Amino acid sequence: MARTPRVPQSRKALTLAPTRRTFLPHRPRSAALVTAAATAVAAAIVLTACTGDPWESPHDPPAAIGELGAGFEPSDPPSPEATIEPAAGSWDDVRPSPGYRVVLLTSGDDATTRTLADSVRDWAEDAHVDLREVQADTDHIDGIVEAMDLGPDLIVSVGDQLIDPLALVTASHLDQQFLIVGAEIAEPTENVTAVDWTGASFRGEGLGTASDYDAATFTPERGGRAIRAGVAAVLHDLTGIVVWID
Repeated sequence: MARTPRVPQSRKALTLAPTRRTFLPHRPRSAALVTAAATAVAAAIVLTACTGDPWESPHDPPAAIGELGAGFEPSDPPSPEATIEPAAGSWDDVRPSPGYRVVLLTSGDDATTRTLADSVRDWAEDAHVDLREVQADTDHIDGIVEAMDLGPDLIVSVGDQLIDPLALVTASHLDQQFLIVGAEIAEPTENVTAVDWTGASFRGEGLGTASDYDAATFTPERGGRAIRAGVAAVLHDLTGIVVWID
């Protein structure tokens, strides 16, 4: 009688033990794509937040640091369109709060415009102002609109060619403050302040100047006094007037 071969116990285990398989849950391809897209969008948002324009973010309203000196304001509050003559240096202790956003709006390349523009730049550097510039030589209205679209706390205008366009635009944008240096609008609204002196004060085509024009009066020293006095007035809500700095 034939004998059945004997299989070692270990081999029996290998032969008889069932095979076990592990299955991972199926993940639909569409779900994976959606997840990847969401991750990419989130990364783009973070990158934009880190590299975006800081002017697009809100900031604290501007404020004056320092007080006006004696003789800056008249004893009675000035009426709209009035001219005040502050005492020399009565604005020296006033500067804007950190983060003050200013656009320098210019038109023209004459010597007087360049001198005043440089004075504004020097003041901005000394006062740690966040300054940007818009040159409106090609289209004055478009240049003004571009400056407003930046959302500054103040637009400083330099150049006689901008006076008539500003007269057209500023009355429709009372929420935007303007400061005109070395010229003025004949009938300013409450958001337009000007700084003038004897020898300047151009008021628009056909209106001439309020005093005899003298290019020699457009000096760096006077330009520096003009921008400081004008900003001091705006920061203390003395707007819609002319600040005369003779």
